Amino acid sequence: MVGHWATAAAFGMLAVSTIASPLQPVKRSPLFNYNGQKVRGVNTGGWFVLEPWITPSIFEGNSAVDEYTLTGAIGKNAAQSRLRQHWNTWITQDDFNQMAAAGLNHVRIPIGYWSIIPRPGEPYLQGAYSKLAEALDWASAAGLKVMIDLHGAAGSQNGFDNSGRYGSIGWTQGDTVAHTIKVLNKIRDDHASHPAVSAIELINEPLGPNLNMDTVRQFYMDGWGNLRDSNVAVTFHDAFEGVTSWGNWGSGMWNLLLDTHHYEIFDNNAVGMSIDDHIKTACDFGNQMSGTGKWTIAGEWTGGITDCAKWLNGKNKGARYDGTLSGSTKHGDCTGKYTGRVAGLSQADKSNIGRFIEAQLDAFEKATGWIFWTWKTEGAPEWDMKDLLANGIFPQPLTARKYPGQCH
Repeated sequence: MVGHWATAAAFGMLAVSTIASPLQPVKRSPLFNYNGQKVRGVNTGGWFVLEPWITPSIFEGNSAVDEYTLTGAIGKNAAQSRLRQHWNTWITQDDFNQMAAAGLNHVRIPIGYWSIIPRPGEPYLQGAYSKLAEALDWASAAGLKVMIDLHGAAGSQNGFDNSGRYGSIGWTQGDTVAHTIKVLNKIRDDHASHPAVSAIELINEPLGPNLNMDTVRQFYMDGWGNLRDSNVAVTFHDAFEGVTSWGNWGSGMWNLLLDTHHYEIFDNNAVGMSIDDHIKTACDFGNQMSGTGKWTIAGEWTGGITDCAKWLNGKNKGARYDGTLSGSTKHGDCTGKYTGRVAGLSQADKSNIGRFIEAQLDAFEKATGWIFWTWKTEGAPEWDMKDLLANGIFPQPLTARKYPGQCH
């Protein structure tokens, strides 16, 4: 134990140095062995940060496009009632038990800053943060480790609806970074010592190409500095700079976990790939992940080989796959194909999604592991782990393979 004063236990006496040494940080190990075990997890997407494509029922028949606009669209009382019901029912202790029964060891729980330290004058509603505390106890009871993920930061770090606010990127302007640090410090103070919490993610998906990366890197260093004495893996996203661009960063910092999100559907070329090309791309990406020199996980990925899920690209935005998204080129037909439940998919689609999932499992376990996006949806079968497990598409046990050796 490193402390402020030199100590000696001889004869029960406390010897105190006449010159105080600088306070040395305590290097604690996280509550999960990221060196020796593979992360196998799932996200609770759409629970504490709404996304229209995960729960379209909340956004049907009103003008809301994200959590920020929900209150204005349906009124504060209706929004509060709807959110409370959603928080209490979307994910329960039983879901955590099912995750553990499927062999998972991690759950990544996204939450927005507004649930933790709201900013004056904003229309967000509070209540999710107390539910998070309950969820940590559920995870503990189920034997799961938790990554608390700050998914939305003040001003929006990426302009996506999954930041809480769709539109412009205001993070790094004004006091937004300082506010984000305060939020992380509160998460640390409240939950870093919880027996289920093994990781805290500083911020989800800051849109690096649209931000000053010097500011992002400084934020990461400051965030790490505030968390380094905790026994958590301090998790940072690659900021869309590429998983291999962080190899030389972080010298002298410990318990760093690099998070990269791997999707092969969010540009016109990727969504047009054949299943074999999807698999080759995933396998190649696993090789990149394994060469970073850091603990590295795919903290989000999917069985999706199309972007056909309703509102995946934003409410009423259309899809690249069928050419209905502005600026896209048609590659196929989405009609009835990738909505509903897994059982309704064609045999060919089930086979392709299964192959793609297994290839990614093999690829990401070349590095530190993976956390699937997401546990459940209202009708996006490619993305719904609970439904994919129930239909035998997501392997059980997790190491079983119908399509072995795809990345060899």
